[in-house]
Amino acid sequence: MLKIKELGSKLGLNPADWAQQDIAETELGWVPGHPIPEDPLRWGKSFKEGSEETLRNTQMRRNLGYATGKIRAKRNTRVEEMPDWEALRESASNIKRTVAANWVDLLEQFEANVTAKGGVVHWARDADEANRIVYDLVKAKGVDEVVKVKSMATQEINLNEYLGKHGIQAWETDLAEMIVQLSDDMPSHVVVPAIHRNRAEVKAIFEARMEDAGELTHEPRVLAMAARAHLRKKFLSAKVAISGANIGVAETGTVGIYESEGNGRMCLTLPETLITVMGIEKLVPRFQDLEVFSQLLPRSATGERMNPYTSFWTGVTAGDGPQEFHIILMDNGRTNVLKDPVGREALKCIRCAACMNICPVYRVTGGHAYNSVYPGPIGAILTPQLLGATDHKDPAATLPFASSLCGACYDVCPVKINIPDILVHLRHKYTEANRGGIPDRWDIAMKATSKIMSSGKGMEAAGKAVSSGRLMAGKDRKLGYLPLPVVKDWTRTRDVPAPPAQSFRQWWQEEGCCGSGSTSQDCCGENEGGAR
Repeated sequence: MLKIKELGSKLGLNPADWAQQDIAETELGWVPGHPIPEDPLRWGKSFKEGSEETLRNTQMRRNLGYATGKIRAKRNTRVEEMPDWEALRESASNIKRTVAANWVDLLEQFEANVTAKGGVVHWARDADEANRIVYDLVKAKGVDEVVKVKSMATQEINLNEYLGKHGIQAWETDLAEMIVQLSDDMPSHVVVPAIHRNRAEVKAIFEARMEDAGELTHEPRVLAMAARAHLRKKFLSAKVAISGANIGVAETGTVGIYESEGNGRMCLTLPETLITVMGIEKLVPRFQDLEVFSQLLPRSATGERMNPYTSFWTGVTAGDGPQEFHIILMDNGRTNVLKDPVGREALKCIRCAACMNICPVYRVTGGHAYNSVYPGPIGAILTPQLLGATDHKDPAATLPFASSLCGACYDVCPVKINIPDILVHLRHKYTEANRGGIPDRWDIAMKATSKIMSSGKGMEAAGKAVSSGRLMAGKDRKLGYLPLPVVKDWTRTRDVPAPPAQSFRQWWQEEGCCGSGSTSQDCCGENEGGAR
């Protein structure tokens, strides 16, 4: 019995741990999420380890499959209405490439225009600097709580936790973000942070953590109205609001946010002071460019023609909205991404999450498997680059391998980020960075394969040897699981078509390259016009 327990411990199969987890879930009323990490971009596990954990959560997988399917269907309907959709994608891609090519000039232009309109611009090299600037601004106002608009930039730097440690409570006002915050969880989706929760879990979270929740049912409207009443008090009393930004216009100094609940509008207009944290990649050159992104972003993110609340503000306007506006332009690894001529395409991302909703890997593993605040295909290429992660011991370096390379993410991306190409590029960088040491089985297998594939005679011999596989394929002409080194990892989850009865080389010798009985020497001879 002792040996069985030891074996179970090594394999991570500990019934005592399962019992404790079941008790915790029963007491809470919902499945505990991911505890808030010290580094939101690197939670400490590789994708493989994270996915093994999330795949066991069948309720999460059901929630995720249902929600992503709904969003995908709405998005497809709205895209089909647009005869110029591909032209819009191409235009957006070119606009973002223009930004990357003229980044310094556009940032300086943006700063000048924000300042001219009464705003104050701050520059932050990293997360620590951005957090300190926000804290100093809030502290100067003498308040101990702020309201927040949903923001991936502030999530990326753990701003809420930083302010909390210094005695300032930051209240998330987006419904999904509020659910995540109340449940001491981490977001699992860029647009819908609580996509991994269902209405029963939300009800339990509200009852346990929302002081003025009142009597609740599982009806979405009842839950939404309870959240509305709870948040309305925060909006009306807050003196300071913190937001992110979907877009910044260099030509005018304008900042914009697209949202669907109205919480953003409340935060952007009622408080006396507004502090915005914006990643420096969110720029567009001209005000006219908003026309392009205002058509692409809502359709790609939530399947809407236009977000119900689309807000733009330029500096400070006397007697209208916040009378003090600060914007923090944050780098936090973005200029390092710009250095890579292939990987820099990731900076075009407008955080619509269309790639997540279509990705076959994300849809079954969920966002927490990526162990980063940026999950899914875009997270797999953005997170490692922001961190400069290539070492095999760094869990973030494993993210480029969290993909089937099916290409669906590229097809739906509204700014045409070629995510599959970048994934392959980052896999290559990872492989090159970790060369040396004792060769593993893959090194040996690839070395042996390269010897065969670099030799014509070797390929001919291999082709003849492979033809024997037809005997193993059976009537359905498919090779199933093969318990051979390296090969077993591939065939464990895939069927391989049986080798053809006649190889290309054999056909070539019989038919000749023209297919008319002529020999390959006649068809592809020494003359200048011959094929080579």
